[in-house]
Amino acid sequence: MTKRAPCLLAIFHLVAPNLLLILWSLNCGAVGADTVGLGRQYPTEWQGRWVQGALLVGVAPEGHKVSYQGTALPLTSAGQFLVGLSRNATQTAEIVYIKPDNTRYSQSFHVDIRNYETQIINGVPQDKVMPPQSALERIASDSNAVKEAREKITQHEWFVDGFIRPIDGPITGVYGSQRIYNGIPKQPHYGVDYAAPKGARVRAPAGGLVTLADQDMYFSGGTLIVDHGHGLSSTFLHLSKILVKPGIYVYRGMEIAEVGATGRATG
Repeated sequence: MTKRAPCLLAIFHLVAPNLLLILWSLNCGAVGADTVGLGRQYPTEWQGRWVQGALLVGVAPEGHKVSYQGTALPLTSAGQFLVGLSRNATQTAEIVYIKPDNTRYSQSFHVDIRNYETQIINGVPQDKVMPPQSALERIASDSNAVKEAREKITQHEWFVDGFIRPIDGPITGVYGSQRIYNGIPKQPHYGVDYAAPKGARVRAPAGGLVTLADQDMYFSGGTLIVDHGHGLSSTFLHLSKILVKPGIYVYRGMEIAEVGATGRATG
């Protein structure tokens, strides 16, 4: 049973187009792989662990392009690229490298299965669990606004400088957990929840561009999205106050919002 806390900050990370991830849960180090062919250059180290729901950073051999699941991955000026694994990713991931002469070769990785928690959450207003017909248009509009903000993929490289925790406080909800609201199973939780007093200042975990700032979305309440470049963004939910506007550039550690319990907050 999840206890209700005074206020809540939920934070997500997205690797476009549709994968939400937690960046600061990653481990760094060399990762083994099965390679196809001899005499080919592969990244020797990856940041991250090959496990369901993970985000990894690789470095492409000089002059190479990289793709994953048929999608070309943007490269930084130093050749770094991001790979996001879905919550239920298959146990094998294949990275394809394209040499300057357009020949291709691949590198395969074993993806570990992740065990997810089940969270039972009671006391949520029923209209936030089973929305009335009158709220559906608003919910659709919110969803479209978030989708549009997350699809703005820039070539900025803020993510390479690393991330910090956006706030001090205990973690009350973890990535990937199956949530049951008032006895009704809902979608898995694709973020991390922090409990903190209402009004506590939220810090930008990394530099980026604000792509959405909405004080009152139906489910997520005060909602803020910051793009960190190359399809990676952070989404902050249930905020009581947003301190920045769309189009503003933020730096790591900058105060960007205040914790709240707006929308379908579970604490």
